[in-house]
Order: sequence, then structure tokens, then C-alpha cells
Amino acid sequence: MVDPESFIDEKVEEIREEVGDGKAVIALSGGVDSSVAAALAYEAIGDRLVPVYVDTGLMRKGETESIRETFSYMHSLTVVDAEERFLAELAGVTDPEEKRHVIGEQFIREFEREARAADADYLVQGTIYPDRIESEGNIKSHHNVGGLPEAVDFEGIVEPVRDLYKDEVREVARALDLEAVISERMPFPGPGLAVRIVGEVTKEKVEVARDACHVVEEETAEHEPWQAFGAVLGKATGVKGDNRVHGWVVAVRSVESRDGMTARAQELDWDTLQRIQSRITGMNDNVSRVVYDVTHKPPATIEYE
Repeated sequence: MVDPESFIDEKVEEIREEVGDGKAVIALSGGVDSSVAAALAYEAIGDRLVPVYVDTGLMRKGETESIRETFSYMHSLTVVDAEERFLAELAGVTDPEEKRHVIGEQFIREFEREARAADADYLVQGTIYPDRIESEGNIKSHHNVGGLPEAVDFEGIVEPVRDLYKDEVREVARALDLEAVISERMPFPGPGLAVRIVGEVTKEKVEVARDACHVVEEETAEHEPWQAFGAVLGKATGVKGDNRVHGWVVAVRSVESRDGMTARAQELDWDTLQRIQSRITGMNDNVSRVVYDVTHKPPATIEYE
């Protein structure tokens, strides 16, 4: 286990040495990994750090507003509305790996644009060790590792937490006095809701997935899962009122884990599952059924794509 205080001192000094007198943009997502990377970089180079949050349209409910509030102390915080660009690039894409690569390239291009505007030569990312292991092992490409294009217009990419597991990142977050809403926050995939949608990503599917994830996170909170969410699988027949509908199938996933490398499906009680299905089907007329995923990792990954 990492010693948080020593780690912070070491990484702050490393970032200062690597960036020098230059400027850097930080790829900020609101999750604990990028937030810790941002806090370390801000301590190292202060206002020469430009935090950039890209609203891909694939984020959690209320994410953009939360980012603005949590990181308001970083005066150069930039929020980029890129939903139309991301959805346009993803149109017609059904292969999971291609999806991740499309998102990875679009992300880096957004950060390159912001870096040019800010005259910054470095990109700081919240890549952690499991991201590298899964990308290098061809399990799946992470948007900030295997999903990156070969040609990147940065003098250097700085990854201060690249050797840490998620639980170690949380320890560092607590040592940095980051708010609990950040340090204890449930993991969220870099490609966002795109990997919680099987097949092509559309605005309608994203809205279904976003609402489902919000419901699942709320209803499972008392069970303290490592990660819990809803995923859109496809369509199936259902009945709404007196009408037959062909609506979306939402899979609920709730797992226990230490670092995300392995995970066990939680044994949620029937009442919780019924509340989840009632809320999800009730809030969207185009959802016909809700199922619960009981598969561990392995053989399944935690996310669907």
C-alpha cells in the first residue's frame, strides 16, 4: 500500500520537473483518478494548470454542474460542450473496441484544441494501473491508454497516478483533503455511458442509460457497492397500459471489488431490485423490462463494452 504523504511530495516534485516553466492542461472528469491528478498538478504548478472538463454528452446526471462547483477554486477551469461532436463521431459504430478508439481520439483532439488556446505543451491524465493492465493485455482499450491515437500534439503526457490501484488513489485523495463526494465516489468509465450501451450510441439510448444509472446508484447506496449502474442492452416486447411496446432492456449491475481487477456480483435483496425496476420502467415509456446481472469478473468485465 502506498504511503499517501510521501507519494504526494514525490509526485508534486516530479510534475514540477517534467512541466518545468511550461503550462499543462488536465483532463478533468470529476472522478477520483482525474481529481487526484488535478490536485497534485495544481499544487505543483498552480495557475499554469488549465483544468479542462469535456462534456461529451455521455456523462452522469448532473456531472457538469458538479464539476463547476467542486473545482471552482481552479480559476482557469474550462468546460467544453462537445456532445454533438462525440455523438456524430460515434454514429454507426457498433464494435466495442472501435467505440473506445473513437472516443479516445475525440478526447485528445478536444484537449489539443484547448491546449493550443492556452499555450500549453503538456497533458495531465488520471490514468491508473488497472487502465494500463487491461489496455496492454488487450482486455479492453481505455480511452486514455490504448484508445489514444498514435500522433498526439503534446510535448509530454503526465500521469502521476499511473502506478496506483483505485483504493490507493482514494487514500491519496483523502490525504489531499478532497471532499468525500470525490474521494469516495463510485468509479465511472472514461468513455462514459457509451460503454454502458450495447451497439450503436444514440441520444435516446444515452438518456435511458443516464436515468437508469442515476436510479441504480441511488437505490444501491445503502449496500455500498464498489460500482453499480444500468446498461442498455437492446429491445424486447413489453406492455405499457393496454399497449404492446417494443422497448429497451436495461441490465442492472452492482458489484463488490477492491481494485476493479476482479469483482463479485452483489446479492441484492428482492425489494431493492423491485424498486429499481419500478423506477426505471416508470420514468421512461420506452423501457420494457429490467434484468439483473449476476455474473462475476471474471468471466465478465464490470462494464458491458
